[in-house]
Amino acid sequence: MASVKQRPNGQWRARYRDDEGKEHAKHFNLKRDAQAWLDEVASSRLTGTYVAPAESRGTLEEFYAEWSKDQLWTQNTRRLADRAVGECTFRSVPFGRLRRSHGEAYIKQLASRLAPTTVKTRAAYVRIALRAAILDRRLANDPLEGVKLPAVRKKEHAMRVPSPAEVQSIRDAIEPARQALIDVMAYAGLRIGEAAGLQVGDIDFLRRTIHVERQIQNEKQRLVVLPPKHGSERLIPVPDELLNRLARHIEHVGVHGDEGWLLGRPPSPAGLRHNFNDACDVAKVHNVTPHDLRHHYASGLIRGGLDAVAVSKALGHSSPGITLDVYAHLWPDAADRTRAAATALMSSWSDSADDLRTALPIRPREAL
Repeated sequence: MASVKQRPNGQWRARYRDDEGKEHAKHFNLKRDAQAWLDEVASSRLTGTYVAPAESRGTLEEFYAEWSKDQLWTQNTRRLADRAVGECTFRSVPFGRLRRSHGEAYIKQLASRLAPTTVKTRAAYVRIALRAAILDRRLANDPLEGVKLPAVRKKEHAMRVPSPAEVQSIRDAIEPARQALIDVMAYAGLRIGEAAGLQVGDIDFLRRTIHVERQIQNEKQRLVVLPPKHGSERLIPVPDELLNRLARHIEHVGVHGDEGWLLGRPPSPAGLRHNFNDACDVAKVHNVTPHDLRHHYASGLIRGGLDAVAVSKALGHSSPGITLDVYAHLWPDAADRTRAAATALMSSWSDSADDLRTALPIRPREAL
């Protein structure tokens, strides 16, 4: 129930009760302003954007501290989210005062010191918390909704796909005990943390698969063993040559500890990255990162004719949509497929015409 009544001092008192029966009131000099406030409250309750006045005094910082405790995040995800929200310029502004201008100022501040892809990632983590606050009826609107982010370089221009010759040069340049690192990243698509977490028991020489079930991460001067990124645990079919290389590694280099770590006890991903960079310097292969070997693997699968679902499964993406977002430019486009189909059609017509001419009887000249 809502009402507007004039008080003895001439002001107009508007009041209503929320769904929990708690009364809320506000005073205005004009009756129409009091009624407009009640209409706005009624509209927000109908559209599901209503926020109780007490809740609107909360802040993103306070909400995140409470809400983030219950999220099923990996340690790395939690670290990234903590940093994003901790650096958000409007984290201490009461929800009821948040405006789009706060979001615009935040993005501008990020863009002044970070790369576009990093800005996009930081804003995404902040928006996850903001959307949670909206769903929890703490916040009415997302101040980052519709705010333009800095342009990110197109993936087809930004992505570095090393050639087979470059991969081989890096492998030749790295120390023999680390050649298996290059092999599992370039020919099985493992991330460097997944490669660090590889154990001999993960390699099934009979079924010719590698089971990716853990990763190693550097965290506060220590190593932590974690499950792979969400959706990334997978069985990867691998070629015989890769299995042969891994068998030689196990025979000549050996494994470490009772767990049978393939590359260390376990190895530090940061240390492996350092080994990789040194090998690139020796091989004179420039602007290649360990993750680019994963692009090399993905491009090979795509050239081999695999569809987005198969490539997504091999890479451990949570959905084929992610695979397409990253690698769509590597698949033949519609024009390429159209030309190939038309070429095949013309070839089949030409072959049929040749067969028809060969099959027709040749009549003597005198019969004509």
